[in-house]
Amino acid sequence: MVFPVAETSVLSGASVSQLHNWRRTGLLVPEIQGHERPLLYSFRDVVALRTVVKLRRNKSLQKIRRAYATLPSLDLTEHPSSYELVDTGPSIVVVYAGSGVDVLSHPGQSLANLGDIMAAFETSRGRVVDLRRPRQHLEVREQKLGGWPTIEGTRVPFDVVANLLADGSVQSADVSLYYPSVTPEAALDALDFARSLPNWSDELQSA
Repeated sequence: MVFPVAETSVLSGASVSQLHNWRRTGLLVPEIQGHERPLLYSFRDVVALRTVVKLRRNKSLQKIRRAYATLPSLDLTEHPSSYELVDTGPSIVVVYAGSGVDVLSHPGQSLANLGDIMAAFETSRGRVVDLRRPRQHLEVREQKLGGWPTIEGTRVPFDVVANLLADGSVQSADVSLYYPSVTPEAALDALDFARSLPNWSDELQSA
């Protein structure tokens, strides 16, 4: 599954302008390369971006760049989402294979793990959604539709339900006529999440 910029922005917590800047400067370039548009990110890209956003709360972008630049020298050449970059206060530690390596020369105690990256957290721009459950009745599982947000307990994509409700001709209580496993509450969550996407209403009108 691939994620357009709008969905990537909301699920990662990075603004659209940050995504552009980090892509342009090479901090995090989408692994799905090509000349096709629109630009697309992978689920692994989204996880790596959440790490950057979480670290960015207390660390300068320069230090984060240094941390990522250190990975190849440690023979850590997998996708950035494969490693935990942990803010220890004075430093950043790369955690892999059960051990941690300080990448900024200031040893410290690990204070975070991958579960923290997935969970909701606050930034100066506001709250970043829980990646596993961006809304109460929505869920994200990499093994289900490649990580695309779906209605909980189903394989129904959130955007299919949101688009159904968008113009008001179908009410949340009637969505089950189309998708029996979708509750009215889940339908409203799908619409609410869609509305949080940058320019979602504009894209819907141009579709």
